[in-house]
Amino acid sequence: MNKKVLFVAVHPDDETLGCGGTMIKLSRAGYDLFWLILTEAKPGSGWSDQFIAERKLEIGQISSRFTIKETRILGFPTTHLDTIAMGELIKAISDVIQEIRPCMVFLPNHTDIHTDHKVGFEASFSACKNFRAPFIEKIYMYECLSETEFAAPFSQFAFTPNVFFDISPFIQEKIEAMKEYKSEIRESPFPRSDKIITSLAALRGSRIGVDYAEAFSLVFSSTI
Repeated sequence: MNKKVLFVAVHPDDETLGCGGTMIKLSRAGYDLFWLILTEAKPGSGWSDQFIAERKLEIGQISSRFTIKETRILGFPTTHLDTIAMGELIKAISDVIQEIRPCMVFLPNHTDIHTDHKVGFEASFSACKNFRAPFIEKIYMYECLSETEFAAPFSQFAFTPNVFFDISPFIQEKIEAMKEYKSEIRESPFPRSDKIITSLAALRGSRIGVDYAEAFSLVFSSTI
C-alpha cells in the first residue's frame, strides 16, 4: 500500500501554517512524509547571511519535528517565482513527484495573494496531471495565514474548504513548530501568531464538531 504523502511549500513555513497538524497526524498514522520547498533565499538577492543560515537551521528543525522522510529544495528565487519559465518549474516539480510517487499531495491555495503561491500552485498542479502521475489518489489545497485570507473579497478568490482533518491532539505541537520560524511569528493581531493560528484551527474545528482542525479543498480524487 502506497503511504507516501508530499507536502509542497512555496516558502518554508507555508507547510506548518497550512498543514502542520495534519503532517503530525499522518506521520503518527504510519505515512511517510516528503517535503518539497520550491524557493530558497540566497546570497546576493537581498537576504542577509544570518537570515539564510537561520532559515537552513529552521528547515532542519521542522524536518525533525514532523519526522520528514526527505526534504527537497528546488532553490528557485523566493518572491520571484513568476520570473521563472513555467515549463522549467513544471519539469523540476515533476521530476520530484515521479521519483517519490506519492499517493497524496498537498498544494498551496491557488488564489493566495502572494504571487509565488499562485505560480507554485499552477506549476505543481500541472505536474500532478493524472496521465503524468497516475499513482496520485488525492490532491488537496491548504490555506496559509496572511496569504489566503488577504485575497480580494470576490467569490472567485474565496478559499472553500470541503475536507477537515481533526488536529485536536496536535494543536500545541503545531504552535511549537511554528515558533521555529523566529522571523515569521509575531504577537496578535499579526496573522502568524499563536492566538490567530489557534483561533483559525478552532473555527475550522467547529465545522466538524471538534476542538481544532485544519481545512483543505479537495481538488482531485481518483477513488470513490
